[in-house]
Amino acid sequence: METKAEKTTPTEESRYEKRKAVVEAVARGEKPTVVARVFNIPLRSVFHWVARYRHGGYDALREGKREGRPRKVNGELMQWLYEAITLGDPQQHQFEFCLWTLGIVRTLLKREHGIELSKIGGSRLLRHLGLSPQVPKYKSYRQDPQALKKYLNETYPELVREARRTGAVIYFVDEAAVRADGHRGTTWAPVGVTPVIEDSGDRFGFKLISAVSPRGDLKFAVFEGRMTSQRFVAFLKKLRADTGKPIIVIADNASYHKDGMAKRFLKPTPEGIHIAHLPTYAPELNPDEQVWNHLKRRLGKLFLESKAHMGKEVRNILRSIQRKAELVLSFFQLKDTKYAADAT
Repeated sequence: METKAEKTTPTEESRYEKRKAVVEAVARGEKPTVVARVFNIPLRSVFHWVARYRHGGYDALREGKREGRPRKVNGELMQWLYEAITLGDPQQHQFEFCLWTLGIVRTLLKREHGIELSKIGGSRLLRHLGLSPQVPKYKSYRQDPQALKKYLNETYPELVREARRTGAVIYFVDEAAVRADGHRGTTWAPVGVTPVIEDSGDRFGFKLISAVSPRGDLKFAVFEGRMTSQRFVAFLKKLRADTGKPIIVIADNASYHKDGMAKRFLKPTPEGIHIAHLPTYAPELNPDEQVWNHLKRRLGKLFLESKAHMGKEVRNILRSIQRKAELVLSFFQLKDTKYAADAT
């Protein structure tokens, strides 16, 4: 609990309020380097004040307060830990796992500095540093920035013009696999900053294909076996029939999206099907990715008794998403997908 020191001068009170504001800014997720620049103070002072607050609350930020027993985690150590988490990954510290879990953070502190923290203490420390556990976004290191720029500035706008000229509906299509042993993890990272994990990156389960449109439509199919160009084209033909209008389908660069039976649809056809492609290694541009995020998150909370049970739950979840047009529309409002929201 904060208590006000007796006989503080206006200058002392002003300095206290400044330190308090610094601590609160870091806890909100503002970068310490930015906080230091805004408040015109050394970076080490930011972490020193956060450490004092962690040890004794806001009252510890007042001048003349005794330090008491030595702190386990001082300002220098806080700065070291923050930079370790935000500027690198656990693999740089000889861990095989690439996510900053609470267990890895506690292990690192004990191994490198001999400091043992409870789970609660470790979690509190990270939150004081403006970090929070988040589901990371996986991004390929092989992305071509120029290809992304061309797609966003030239390719996609031309597809929108084609859709308006021909009355076609644009769909984003993607495939996924769900397995009985699948799971999703979280990693600690700055508040409000989705962590990105480079991925080069499928046991018992199902294969899925779905399509979403900026109108809020969702169509899907659940199957077993591998995806082929024949299966892909069959899905598109059914999608075209269900839509009742020409369709422009935007998919990734998998071979079955552009070879075999799919090849003749790479240009507009009399059947009213046109296949276009995203830049390579850029799945974040596909709103349909969010279908799988929702499906796998909800599926991961269920106890699946058998393969048949799993298939039933997969279909139930996809149908529930399908009935919520506002949810599908939200897939087009993310930072990386908002470019596709105005194609109707």
